[in-house]
Amino acid sequence: MPVPVKKLIIMNILDILRRYSDEDHRLSQKDIVEILRNEYDMSVERKSVRRNIINLMECGYEIEYSESIRMVPNKKTGEPEESYIWSDFYLVREFTDSELRLLIDGLLFSKHIPYSQCRELVEKLEGLSNIYFKSRVRHIRTMPDTLPPNKQLFYTIGILDEAISRKKQISFHYGSYGLDKKLHPRDSEGAVKEYTVNPYQIAAANGRYYLIGNTEPHDNVSHYRLDRIMDIRLLDHAARPAKTVRGLEHGLDLPKHMAEHLYMFPGESGPVAFRMKKHILNDVIDWFGTDVTFSDESDDEVTARVEVNLKAMKLWAIQYGPYVTVLTPQSLAEEVKQGLEEALEGYRSKEE
Repeated sequence: MPVPVKKLIIMNILDILRRYSDEDHRLSQKDIVEILRNEYDMSVERKSVRRNIINLMECGYEIEYSESIRMVPNKKTGEPEESYIWSDFYLVREFTDSELRLLIDGLLFSKHIPYSQCRELVEKLEGLSNIYFKSRVRHIRTMPDTLPPNKQLFYTIGILDEAISRKKQISFHYGSYGLDKKLHPRDSEGAVKEYTVNPYQIAAANGRYYLIGNTEPHDNVSHYRLDRIMDIRLLDHAARPAKTVRGLEHGLDLPKHMAEHLYMFPGESGPVAFRMKKHILNDVIDWFGTDVTFSDESDDEVTARVEVNLKAMKLWAIQYGPYVTVLTPQSLAEEVKQGLEEALEGYRSKEE
């Protein structure tokens, strides 16, 4: 059944405001009339444009405009009288162009969303603005697809959202990459390993999404990359309360948890002191946040103290080996020293 022309007018005016207007590009009634005629093959009077814009505003659309007063002759008496003129219309959007660019950049820099899905999301975000919006979507078309896509990713996120909201357990297979560059489910004793997990939170770290939860039958916190989760299922069993998991007794303090788990490694956190070169201060704040404390400052060095996952700290200290020396705990200092010696030995063996 065809839509009546009068109903099409209001729909087309809304479309025009979405496509052609913003705070810097405002439309007069004359502009809208011309676009309706040229692009929609509709002949509409200015009064009809104003009437339909009022109807849109009454329906909840936020449309800004300017109002001016003009003296026009009364059609009956010929006497001049005031007439209120509306012009400079534009549709106020839910997202500014700057906010859309931030969202698009977040997609462009993400490492967990497959290329084709990322491109589709960027195009949808572009559609929230108008023809004047210039995002950097062209970059994604030349961005290499460096990782095999996990087409289950968005389905996984949907199931996890439901499981966390309903406080239900999930089960899944967890993948690892093989030399064929494909994701394969991990196995245990010749069979695909099934993970049963109590999910508590989805978090973003290092450009990837992680699930924070607890894996049955263990008592500690575990982390899983969402792009490696395969064949997820929502179970009927209630999830274990987070407060019964070691490390979550007082709830999940997400900023603190993320600062302590640099690489989202499992295991215990503890106090660590290290001597560092002051020129990597920005890096230290980036990694550990503002909970780091400093003492014993010299001209070019300072001692830092943090609460951090010890496995992650070992890797971080090796990564920043030339600029960092772990002081305590002594066991961690020895592990870092051994890791650096093994790395150096690898280079020495190549020279020989």
